[in-house]
Amino acid sequence: MSELFRRSSAILWKDLLTETRTRQGFTAMLSFSALVLLLFSFAFGPDAALLARLSGGLVWVAIVFTGTLSLGRAFQSEELAGGAQLLRLYPGDVRALYLGKLAGNFLLLAALETLLFPAAAILFGAEFGPHAPGLAFVALLGTLGFSVIGTFFAALTVHLRARELLLPILLFPALVPVVLGSVGATDAMLAGDPLGRASGWLRLLAAYDVIMFVVCVWIFPIVLEE
Repeated sequence: MSELFRRSSAILWKDLLTETRTRQGFTAMLSFSALVLLLFSFAFGPDAALLARLSGGLVWVAIVFTGTLSLGRAFQSEELAGGAQLLRLYPGDVRALYLGKLAGNFLLLAALETLLFPAAAILFGAEFGPHAPGLAFVALLGTLGFSVIGTFFAALTVHLRARELLLPILLFPALVPVVLGSVGATDAMLAGDPLGRASGWLRLLAAYDVIMFVVCVWIFPIVLEE
């Protein structure tokens, strides 16, 4: 277990170091997410009440679209440079490659969300501040679920010729429980959760995250060999 953690940490550190040096991925994600939020604010017009009511769903749609941009780069850059083959030959459990990439995607998307939620609060007139602790927990579970599934499908499609098209086609149906749970819990908290619906959505998110994490870690070596 310690060897698995050490190797996963090394892969995570390599990805973070590469990102901090280039800053191309995070900058592109930030620009794209800002553009998506602006388009949503223009599309729904000046109806402030409508924008505030839909803010939870709009934010998570922006997160899903923006996060998909980073998933392809997780393995594609190394595959094009020949580094993926070297990582496979590195002695030790190959699941460390998945865990390291998963942690990198999670941290990158979490860093984006720290800017995305305040920007959405300003653009949509939503009161995220009073519900910040609860929304942070929803973001934690939703981002984890997205990263678990997204990292797996990014590895699955990295060798395919039409990977840019196939990745969202395969990913989005698997993300339906994550999006439903995240949007449902966010909307319930923003409304004050008068019916206690948020706990049900949070349980759905937590259960789905655990199940998909176990499944993805279990079958990742098979995907890597393919």
